[in-house]
Amino acid sequence: MTASPSTRPASGSLAEGASPATIRAALLPEDRPAFDQAYWEALDRAKTEYDVTPVHSTLENWRRQAIAQSDRDGFRRMVRRAAEFFTGKSIPDDEPFEVTRHKAGM
Repeated sequence: MTASPSTRPASGSLAEGASPATIRAALLPEDRPAFDQAYWEALDRAKTEYDVTPVHSTLENWRRQAIAQSDRDGFRRMVRRAAEFFTGKSIPDDEPFEVTRHKAGM
């Protein structure tokens, strides 16, 4: 199986937006420590298992989160809607975002 040119540059580097540094920079600052921990754990698994699948899976998971967070206002609205859906209650306008995220399971 080969990667198509549209998904992987010829240089062999990761697709645009999929490098650990790019992903980390795009995340909300409060999510960066969790990314760091997940990334380092995936690297440790890759070293002991001789398999980079955990690294690729971790990066893809966090890349998706970074994409969702790239529109900060849109992300906050999405979290708010999810919290309202899961709790069945309106979320107060002055509620701290981390509380709303917790209610949304995010």
